Amino acid sequence: MTTTLNGAAGRTFLLAGKAIFTISNPSGDRYTFMVQRVEPKPGSPYPATYFGKVLTGRDNTSDYTYLGIVITRPDDALALKATAKSQVAKPFKVLEFVLRVLSGLQELPEGYTLQHEGRCGRCGRTLTVPSSIESGIGPECATRL
Repeated sequence: MTTTLNGAAGRTFLLAGKAIFTISNPSGDRYTFMVQRVEPKPGSPYPATYFGKVLTGRDNTSDYTYLGIVITRPDDALALKATAKSQVAKPFKVLEFVLRVLSGLQELPEGYTLQHEGRCGRCGRTLTVPSSIESGIGPECATRL
């Protein structure tokens, strides 16, 4: 089951905690990404951090490579920030594009798809409620976000 991500629901899904999603284009290229929330250590003055990663191996639950940090810009748009461990290559640029789309700064071109795989973006459980499938967030997790 796949569901298209867009707008505010797509952004909420992306920042839920462990969002896994795939973007593909008409020529058959596709990238699977994970945006993972990491809570700060107790007593830290810093907020949670969101790490952007790309699937680089066969195991779609653990074979992800770090790309950068997903940040919220002052205009409330999402962006990908490169760090010393980032490799700014095509996957980095594709994730930047996805963040612009979910921030409403750019349209998804005709023939492109941006989808989650029917699992909650926060806890990873299979989604069964139609509104949850549409948003990418289960009903219990939605009350916690």
